[in-house]
Amino acid sequence: MVAFDWNLAALVFLYWLELGIISFWALLKAVFAGRPSEFDSNPLIGGALARKRTAIPVPFTGLGIQLSTLPVLVVAVPVLSLVWFFVGVTTIGVIGAKIPEQSALELVVLSSFGIFLSQGASTLVEYFYQGDYRDHSAQTAIQGIFMRGAVIGVGGLLTATFVGLAADSVSGDDPITAVDPTIVGPPILVGIVLVKFSFDLGGLYRDRLAAFDESSSFELGWAYEPPTHEPIESVNTVNERIRPSVFGRLFGGLTPANVRRHPGVLFVGGFILLISLLFAMGRVWDIVLSLVGVSLVVPIGLLMVDYGLRYGGVVFRVSDEAIVAYDSLFRTRLWRIEPWDERGLRVERDRLHEWIGTSTIVIESADRELRVPHVYDPAPIIDMFDRQPTGLTTRTSK
Repeated sequence: MVAFDWNLAALVFLYWLELGIISFWALLKAVFAGRPSEFDSNPLIGGALARKRTAIPVPFTGLGIQLSTLPVLVVAVPVLSLVWFFVGVTTIGVIGAKIPEQSALELVVLSSFGIFLSQGASTLVEYFYQGDYRDHSAQTAIQGIFMRGAVIGVGGLLTATFVGLAADSVSGDDPITAVDPTIVGPPILVGIVLVKFSFDLGGLYRDRLAAFDESSSFELGWAYEPPTHEPIESVNTVNERIRPSVFGRLFGGLTPANVRRHPGVLFVGGFILLISLLFAMGRVWDIVLSLVGVSLVVPIGLLMVDYGLRYGGVVFRVSDEAIVAYDSLFRTRLWRIEPWDERGLRVERDRLHEWIGTSTIVIESADRELRVPHVYDPAPIIDMFDRQPTGLTTRTSK
């Protein structure tokens, strides 16, 4: 500011552009992150993709796009755009609408171009060439941008609020935008510099912070390691190859039990119905009928897509030593369980099972439930375990 005689708006505008540039490169890192994303629950579609232990390869490179990265990007792109817009409103919008001089704008554009090139060079060298992408998931690649943008945006808003309330030139009924920019500008500038300094300092001492996080009883998030795909061994001799029935793969996702496992679809349908009520109040009945139909079609479609991704191409290879679930569509093994790893075994049947003559075997392991859905003959799977299943008895296991 001293050397080039910039005004405050130009400097804050440059830092806002820098945040957008860093967000762009962070999203690029997230796309090619080498580790799968981790979800706290088993969300619809996202959970199905997270189960797939494969990546979409990029030709002529060693890079790939993890399938679990796709749902993260669907959420991250619009949210990061909103964060960037929010930061601009709470910094540039509060400082004032005065447009910097042409010379200052030219320096801002030139500096932004330099920042874009430097961030790109750092990403290409450190992240891709040196292989840092192998240690990151899509979530860890972008989490710093969310923190930086949220802190800057909220900090700017709080600073403008407190300074505006303390300013004599603004009464209690006036909006924050009525604050004199010369009063609000310097505190926001100081806050932005301190926030940037703290993030840069945290990046330099990240290893030490991670070591402190590991040794302390508090979970600060510095020591978080994304999960990795452990190799799954095949079986030597395959006795049976079992596939879910065609009707089970097509309509298995529409059962009440599957809806209970994914209650989020009910909220999606309910939200669309609430929108239809607004049009019903205006007596726009054609739109109301359309939205009611959409409230039914969208949840059904989501359930069917999710179920198809989970079990559509799965083949269960049964041997004397283990059961291996193999996804023939993505050509990868999903899981393997041996007789001594099983903690519980049960058979589930509902009306759909009775109509198409199938059964679903649920195998409880140490960390999750493994499902073998809609098979005509569950005996080869049940016989491998040294126990009788609980639940309804099927015709093949009498």
